[in-house]
Amino acid sequence: MTTQELQTIKQRFKIIGSSPMLDRDIEIAAQVAVTDLSVLITGESGVGKEHFPQIIHACSPRKHAKYFAVNCGAIPEGTIDSELFGHVKGAYTDAHAERKGYFEEANGGTLFLDEVGELPLPTQARLLRVLETGEFIRMGSSEVQKTSVRVVAATNLDMKRAIAEGRFREDLYFRLNAVEIHVPALRERKEDIPLLFRKFTSDFTTKYGMPRIQLTDEATELLKSYYWYGNVRQLKNVAEQICILEQSRDINADTLRKYLPENEQEQQITLFGAQANMGGDPYMNERELLYKVLFDMKHDIAELKQQMAAATGSVAMPASPMTPYNEHREQPQEPEVQEAEIIHEPVIAHDEPLTMESAEVAMIRKALERHSGNRKEAAAELGISERTLYRKLKSIE
Repeated sequence: MTTQELQTIKQRFKIIGSSPMLDRDIEIAAQVAVTDLSVLITGESGVGKEHFPQIIHACSPRKHAKYFAVNCGAIPEGTIDSELFGHVKGAYTDAHAERKGYFEEANGGTLFLDEVGELPLPTQARLLRVLETGEFIRMGSSEVQKTSVRVVAATNLDMKRAIAEGRFREDLYFRLNAVEIHVPALRERKEDIPLLFRKFTSDFTTKYGMPRIQLTDEATELLKSYYWYGNVRQLKNVAEQICILEQSRDINADTLRKYLPENEQEQQITLFGAQANMGGDPYMNERELLYKVLFDMKHDIAELKQQMAAATGSVAMPASPMTPYNEHREQPQEPEVQEAEIIHEPVIAHDEPLTMESAEVAMIRKALERHSGNRKEAAAELGISERTLYRKLKSIE
């Protein structure tokens, strides 16, 4: 592929960046488009996997036929078969009329199955049959239907782990993974981060009728060195928040840092986030959940201490664990402290043990509070699908 052809695709699909890994992914998508091979797109949540099925469809002989994108994680388990394969009248209680599914509607075109790893096992068996034979049966019917659909799937799960845990069929994985396109995380293409931030801020300042945003060199370096566990989606959110909330349009590192999670939380994501985003358990890693809860508790206690210290006019001196103790060194005498000046640290009750269930509940509630009850945004922050979040909310109620 020539440089001009590559740039044409980027402009058409609004892809920002010049990373060699990203360029290679675009080339693979264009090359495989002329075939009917199934393609599996992998990568962390928020990296922009949805661009590549569009490239494949637009560069394929099917480009004049229909293109459908289906988020498998957002469809309730009880209706996913009906959505994909259709149903006849009376197939179930609310089936008042027959309905075509996506495989029938997309006949001759392309079907993008996002979050394919969230499909229930019975649906996976039906999908495998369509991929192998081009045949399917509507729910409630015995008549075999034929279809010719190009399937492109995407997932942020570790599919090999999902197979080992019995959550995904190995034969379906190999059928979907005829060609794999792995989209790099944002931190793996640092050179593209300032370009993306500049594009997002330009779009938002135009949208809201505000002056342009300008980053200092120090802020630019902070932007490039940050982990970006939410990838492009998180970067876009930060850009929008800065455009709306900041009065000064010259953004330095200190201002930018206010919109990024604290270092300790960032380290937590570095340790556990890669496993959670790239795959792992859809119910999330137990250590990660517990770590998050404990971190939040530590943060709340620290804030409480500061408020109590401010109320009494005392200044808490942090301990210095790195200073070695010398028993022969002369120790300063401590001033006498009146009883009224003693600040009692809050006592944490341990009547109930911190279990996995309580940790999950705490994390879900905090995420919903931060996003004003918006389940989609809360699920994205937690690294789970909307359907998984809905199932967990039902178990809490």
